[in-house]
Amino acid sequence: MQRLYDFLRRHPTWVDTFWAVVLFGISGVSVTSLSGAPGHHMSVAGGLAVSAVLCAVVALRRRFPEAMLLLALAAGLAQLVFDLETTAADFAMLVITYTVATMGARWASRLALAVSLVAAVLAQVRWPAQHTGFLGQAAITVFQTVPFALAWVLGDSMRTRRAYFAQLEERAARLEREREAQSKVAVAAERARIARELHDVVAHNVSVMVVQADGAAYVLDAAPDQAKKALETISSTGRQALAEMRRLLGVLRTGEHQETGEYVPQPDVEQIDDLVEQCRSSGLPVDFKVEGTPRPLPSGVELTAYRIVQEALTNTRKHGGPDAGASVRLVYFDDGLGLLVEDDGKGAPHELYEEGGADGQGHGLIGMRERVGMVGGTLDAGPRPGGGFRISALLPLKPVP
Repeated sequence: MQRLYDFLRRHPTWVDTFWAVVLFGISGVSVTSLSGAPGHHMSVAGGLAVSAVLCAVVALRRRFPEAMLLLALAAGLAQLVFDLETTAADFAMLVITYTVATMGARWASRLALAVSLVAAVLAQVRWPAQHTGFLGQAAITVFQTVPFALAWVLGDSMRTRRAYFAQLEERAARLEREREAQSKVAVAAERARIARELHDVVAHNVSVMVVQADGAAYVLDAAPDQAKKALETISSTGRQALAEMRRLLGVLRTGEHQETGEYVPQPDVEQIDDLVEQCRSSGLPVDFKVEGTPRPLPSGVELTAYRIVQEALTNTRKHGGPDAGASVRLVYFDDGLGLLVEDDGKGAPHELYEEGGADGQGHGLIGMRERVGMVGGTLDAGPRPGGGFRISALLPLKPVP
């Protein structure tokens, strides 16, 4: 039964054709009866021809609603002109009125309403009811007009309902597209964040390992104890870098922060002291001071501050030269956290601290700007007047509840 129902829904013209055939059979009986009835002089051929046209209107109403409305009007005019009384086939007028009000063009819907309001009046004037006074004929006219008006109102309501549901479906589809676009943006932002994290981890820890390896190779024969200490630093730094990379790859695989086992939590401001000690052990003199009253910070500000110091010290090792020294100042203001990292080395090439990097490099400083921008802060990076390089940042903060 369901298959039959689905088939009929997919082929509505076949259903309309079936009812058109049924209507033509009933109309044939009606025409034959009227042609032989006393007081009626309908032509059988003319009545059947008009009935066939009106039944064709029913059969094709959903495929060509506007054209079928005009065809029905032509058939109605033919009835008036050739004195062909109304039969069962005139039910097609009611059907086409509903159809064009539901799915036809607006002009066709308005035309169907106008014709519906005058059709009964014209029929009553052309074929008045016998032995009926004026009030009786008026009542019959109203009675015949009401179904047409109701058919149009029902069809117009159906049109409005379909438009409303179509609007809801279009809105749902648009929201779905927007959600997909937002998801893609979120994925791209997360990948960019992970890329920055990987850059910070690899650049910092590998630079420490390279410096320690060079130092160990230099003093291997002359000072084995210092070489051993340097190798131990390389080992611990490599393990730390591996742990952070595994954490980031775990986020990339699962989308969740895994803080158990060998995964480590996000770095915070308290770990800047360990970072400075690591740089000192690698041969870079660092003066570290904290001013103001330390207090809990938003996690985004904590991570941003740590990564700025990490990237700044990494740049000092890369570009400052063998005798460079650095200083790190961490200042707690009432409404912000200030960072100042300076070195007295030879400084980075000009294209590295220009935003974007003229030679396609400088990703570390670009990452700094992105991080600071994400927390609503400001960043200034460039050479010092007396030589070396300076990075200053101001990060707005609110106490963590």
